[in-house]
Amino acid sequence: MKPHHFVAVCRQLFDNPGATQRELASGGRLSLGVVNATVKECLSAGFLKHDGSRMLVFTDKGRARLEEFRVKNAVILAAGFGSRCMPRSLEPPKGLLRVFGQPMIERQIEQLHEKGITDIIIVVGYRKESFDYLIDKYGVRLVYNPEYSTKNNLASLYHVSRFLGSTYMLMSDSWVSENIFNAFEARSWYSCVSFDGPTSEWCVKATPSGKIESIFIGGTDALAVVGPAFFSHSFSEVFRELLDDYYRRPGTEDYFWEHILKERIDSLPIYVNDQTGNVFEFGNFDELRRFDPSYLEASNSQITAYIAKHLNVPHSRIEGIVPIKEGMTNRSYSFTCDDTRYIMRIPGEGTDKLINRREEHSVYEAIGSLNICDDVIVFCPESGHKITVFWEDAKGCDPFCAPDVAACMKKLREFHELRLSVAHSFDIFERIEYYESLWVDRCSCFVDYSVAKANVMRLRGYVDSVEKVWTLSHIDSVPDNFLFVMVDGVEQLRIIDWEYGAMQDAHLDIAMFAVYAMYDREQIDVLIDCYFDMLCPNGVRTKIYAYVALCGLLWSNWCEYKRQLGVEFGEYALRQYRYAKDFYRIFSEEQEKQRIEMI
Repeated sequence: MKPHHFVAVCRQLFDNPGATQRELASGGRLSLGVVNATVKECLSAGFLKHDGSRMLVFTDKGRARLEEFRVKNAVILAAGFGSRCMPRSLEPPKGLLRVFGQPMIERQIEQLHEKGITDIIIVVGYRKESFDYLIDKYGVRLVYNPEYSTKNNLASLYHVSRFLGSTYMLMSDSWVSENIFNAFEARSWYSCVSFDGPTSEWCVKATPSGKIESIFIGGTDALAVVGPAFFSHSFSEVFRELLDDYYRRPGTEDYFWEHILKERIDSLPIYVNDQTGNVFEFGNFDELRRFDPSYLEASNSQITAYIAKHLNVPHSRIEGIVPIKEGMTNRSYSFTCDDTRYIMRIPGEGTDKLINRREEHSVYEAIGSLNICDDVIVFCPESGHKITVFWEDAKGCDPFCAPDVAACMKKLREFHELRLSVAHSFDIFERIEYYESLWVDRCSCFVDYSVAKANVMRLRGYVDSVEKVWTLSHIDSVPDNFLFVMVDGVEQLRIIDWEYGAMQDAHLDIAMFAVYAMYDREQIDVLIDCYFDMLCPNGVRTKIYAYVALCGLLWSNWCEYKRQLGVEFGEYALRQYRYAKDFYRIFSEEQEKQRIEMI
């Protein structure tokens, strides 16, 4: 007797005592012939018997045998951002999105409970506090994945690998219409859905018996894995060892747990559980809208509501919301309204402590009519939300392409020569101290920080005394903020993201460009020569070296603050600290040379 057939028949009888063989076939998705044969074998083995009214009932032996296949627990992965389903998932995590009035993750939990599966572990990360209420409401356990922002869901599963046994494995953002869970399972399976035409989903090829032979990304008219899976005890034992190996390998940060299944399918037997029309995942907000009509006129999203209000359109005309950029202080998403594409900027975590949005608004008022910046449609000085026109085929500056850099430095100098004014200024020394004051840890991760900071802060006397070109400056004049765009068929170079814009020495913008591009000294000298058309006085060059040191410490302190919020910038953060130390030394050496030359 095949264990799968035994369990498929007997769990139906367990849930529906007295069911006929035809009812067992229908409920177990088996042929009547398979049910007849399985029942005969169960009677022969002493697992089932007929009672006085000829109904099939379990024997003690049969109940004990069925208990061997009882599902132990369930794991729900809910740590990720769910960025494809923006804007809704920017507020709650994606698994808490309501479909037909019920959060997706709650529907899954309740369906599991219906089958007696109450040991449920939820892996959380992004906005982990949002899931706390589920502990009281459903008795779940929460496990925090500290790597949720830097690694994919393979890491989430690794952090709960100790719980894997006879286990349901779910994604929090799946919607299961009719309950597919059971108290008993005999073999591993993965929910699959048929796709008509081309798809970019993870598709499968299976044997006639339904065993998955291979998994491949993308296909046409294919069956693809979507939604829950079940790991048998024997499957979990093999998978757990592979998971530990893959997790420790370099280069697997972006891996899904399905990568293991795809690459090691020969040692991980798993079967198709066809759930076409019953299991759904929403790759983006438009798909959610089409599934749940309540989102057509009211997205239940503050972000969509904001767009609708300021563009004076109904929610249903806002379409195609997709993430296009996650910058250092903001996230940006494009959307379409009435055949015009726009960009919505959302301030990032902790941004309110870093940027004065009213001051940013005043900068846009000063430059808005000069064809210098992005075309702003809406700017909210209270929240920092901004809507701008999307430029198709815009090209950013390549800091290692000489023509690009030359064009950017020419544009920057032309802007500086306008000598525009606003009411606020940017005090780099004050900002260095301020960013440090935001640190939760109250001390730097760099051992020699106090020495490096003391050296750089000694530059205040020099900077206060030196001649400056005092004008509205960009401050955040990094290569990414220079865009080559086509406007009415003519290429223009625009400078975007003016959130740090303020009155300052124009030459600080040169240093900002250099440190973000992570130039070495030779490249910085080339940049300076480019801005000044090879006519930069030595004293001004030395001043820019001082600015490089200051910019390095400024952004190093900023990176330390963001790191404590869970945002890492890798090499960028390390290089900024090196600029602070190295260019303080270079500045000091140049000062000494100039002193000697004057003797």
